[in-house]
Amino acid sequence: MIEGRRGDRPQSDTVLVEGRWTSRTGEVVATSAFLHRHGLRVGDRLVLEKGDRREKAVVVGESMDTNGQLVFTDWSTLTALSPGEKPIAYMIALRGDADPAAYARAARAVDPGIDPVPRGPNTVTRTIVGSAALLTAMLAVVASLGVLNTVVLNTRDRRRDLGMLKSIGMTPRQVTVMVVTSMALLGAIGSVLGVPLGIAGYDLVVPRMADAVDIVLPSFMTDVWRAGTLALLALSGIAIAVLGAYVPARGAARLTVAEALRNE
Repeated sequence: MIEGRRGDRPQSDTVLVEGRWTSRTGEVVATSAFLHRHGLRVGDRLVLEKGDRREKAVVVGESMDTNGQLVFTDWSTLTALSPGEKPIAYMIALRGDADPAAYARAARAVDPGIDPVPRGPNTVTRTIVGSAALLTAMLAVVASLGVLNTVVLNTRDRRRDLGMLKSIGMTPRQVTVMVVTSMALLGAIGSVLGVPLGIAGYDLVVPRMADAVDIVLPSFMTDVWRAGTLALLALSGIAIAVLGAYVPARGAARLTVAEALRNE
């Protein structure tokens, strides 16, 4: 299937993985799935056929798309294959403050034969991002609960030690700081180990997910790791450990010496 485009923004919403958009007759942009299916790469040549007409073309770009039968070209290449071809759709970019629904109603009022289809934000992308954010929040809650459970069990096991420390003059504040600090250290160790493992898992899983649907992701979608982001992730691990440890640490600090030393 050949899709010809023209105008001041012929690339429209096509995401290029490699190469460039067409600039002259005889150039095409093929989808990732099309290139994989036919064993082609950017720079290779192919022959376009429509009916009894043929045109030689060169692949100048690769687009992120799962349609294995689609190539994009400019209008001159399409009309060379099919001289009687007529446009079937026009894409119009509105100003940032324009209302797509209002524009569609105004266009129908001018010509009832026009059927504008407003395009808002990409709902698929918004769903994926929202699901990832929700999953991240749930994992943070589960991690906090895990830390909380670990600290509670650890505090119960060390009741006699805490009693001995309080009996020689340790204050409740010092007990709280001691417990929270010990968990913060474990959180720091977890961050040091978890961040590299997470990056390795990302680099292992994401390309295979893309390969499963026959697409190639552009670098701006995969090169997401920045020093600030990694530092924030590491600090998040420590923060989760501290927040999860604070409540049981306060409970341990309130124990009297007699309660702490009582045999269970």
